[in-house]
Amino acid sequence: MSGHSKWSQIKRQKGATDARRGQLFTKLGREITVAARQGGAGPDANPRLRLAIERARDANMPKDNIERALKRATGEGGAAELAEVVYEGYGPGGIAILVEALTDNRNRTVSDIRNVFARAGGSLGEAGSVAWLFETRGLITLDTSGADPEELALRAMDTSAEDVKVDSGSVEVYTRPEALEAVRRELSAVEAPVSSAEVAKVPKSTVTVDARRAGQVLRLLDQLDELDDVQRVTCNADFPDEVLAAYA
Repeated sequence: MSGHSKWSQIKRQKGATDARRGQLFTKLGREITVAARQGGAGPDANPRLRLAIERARDANMPKDNIERALKRATGEGGAAELAEVVYEGYGPGGIAILVEALTDNRNRTVSDIRNVFARAGGSLGEAGSVAWLFETRGLITLDTSGADPEELALRAMDTSAEDVKVDSGSVEVYTRPEALEAVRRELSAVEAPVSSAEVAKVPKSTVTVDARRAGQVLRLLDQLDELDDVQRVTCNADFPDEVLAAYA
């Protein structure tokens, strides 16, 4: 399991606070709107939309917010067209970072992202500069609260998942992107508590960073993630456990 995955879990826990919940709902709503525009407003026939709605529900997003996001997909409320853009860059120590965004103003978004990289001692790269270091996979994280991680991992191995990893009490289940929903249902059938499920960019290998540099990278990831247009941030850093504990 990459340190980035642990950062993502801690970030989700922090996102439960009122201060961040509004921004999270905005990002989830954008994903619902774009998914519905691309594949239709019926979740049964649109896997991306179905997953977006499930993620919104997992985050306790109100039903009214979900319905408004679906209405925006049909142009109601004068919603702006959102473009999907992936930016690539380098963090301190040459850490590879992918930034996925939904934006109605590419110039604004790339300027904001470039400034965050520059202030953190990183740099925005050219298209294709780091994308090859990542692969698209289905990623399911299990909630280990009050459960034995090894037992949960054994249950996950009984599904059609491609890989199951246990590290520091966390359990991650990897699938083919198109099999994500099916594996999620299988996990529910064996009573494995799903904390999150998404199609994600996963690093093919990770780079261990020292404690000093890890703090710099974590701050950069947070600052990128806090940008309104940014939907998801991924890196190939592996952080020391003590740094992540302090960060949490």
